[in-house]
Amino acid sequence: MAEAQPLRVQDRLAFLLALVPYLLDNDGIPVAQAAAHFGVGEQRIRDAVTLIAVSGVPGETRTYQPGDLFDIDWDRFDQRDEIAITHQVAIDDSPRFSAREAAALIAGLQYVAALPANADRETVATLTAKLQRAASGAPAPVAVEGGADALLGAVRDAVDAGRVLVFDYLNGRGEREQREVEPLRVESVDESWYLRACDRSRGALRTFRLDRMRGVRPDPDATPQRPADLTLPERIFQPSKQDLQVLIEVAEAALPLLADYLGDRPVLEKGSRRGRVRTRLRIAHLHGLKRLVASRPGLVEVLEPAEAREAVREWARAGLDRYGRT
Repeated sequence: MAEAQPLRVQDRLAFLLALVPYLLDNDGIPVAQAAAHFGVGEQRIRDAVTLIAVSGVPGETRTYQPGDLFDIDWDRFDQRDEIAITHQVAIDDSPRFSAREAAALIAGLQYVAALPANADRETVATLTAKLQRAASGAPAPVAVEGGADALLGAVRDAVDAGRVLVFDYLNGRGEREQREVEPLRVESVDESWYLRACDRSRGALRTFRLDRMRGVRPDPDATPQRPADLTLPERIFQPSKQDLQVLIEVAEAALPLLADYLGDRPVLEKGSRRGRVRTRLRIAHLHGLKRLVASRPGLVEVLEPAEAREAVREWARAGLDRYGRT
């Protein structure tokens, strides 16, 4: 690989800060492999290693003694072109995650790994291993169920195979009806799983919550009917003429959390309190609004219409009553 232009001082420092942990995690790695990993020339790696070997933290005497500097296995470096750090300084003195913090982050990684869009399990495993090593103590074993149950697996298989699915669905009005759909994508939003599909009876795109689907089964005799030029919108929730408009007041910092409902550039209205903004969202039914507000406690307040505000209040009150009985 041709050597690039010399790095600026701040870029050189950033490169060294990335290189040192990499070398510590990959003891005895060949120079050529390290160069390929960082996309630089081999000589740049050699120069960086030489600089690392004269880097450190001064001791109590304010001077650099042998134990205050990094050191490498020079025989391996000179004879086999391999890098092995034999002495490190300051790395172990850096702030570390507590065992509880590391366990919480590992649990989050497990949840992320369960989402359909994150198929790179190797990356998640690598990050988990780094968190375990970086913690000040051994993290408690954790296991998070990401929702990959039998229903989710069956729906995902149908998406991959392009099979038509038939199921009973509980709609927003509390009515059950049979649907026949051509599944397109499975997505997770606010801890709920959704199927985006072409509804064959309505000839339009629809979104279905998996926990409202019953009796899901493939139809082996059905053939695809959706148009070849059908485009699936990026936003999972699409407005319709039947939607209810709701005025909400939301913490300004929490607006990105509502992007699936409001879009990237929501229309803001006047009258907001300090640090909060007012805007309108469209919902298909009040049940979805109750879940939205409950999933972001203290961040979202429903202002109008009165029926929406009362529905959220009653739902919250019912939840508190249940806690009072336990």
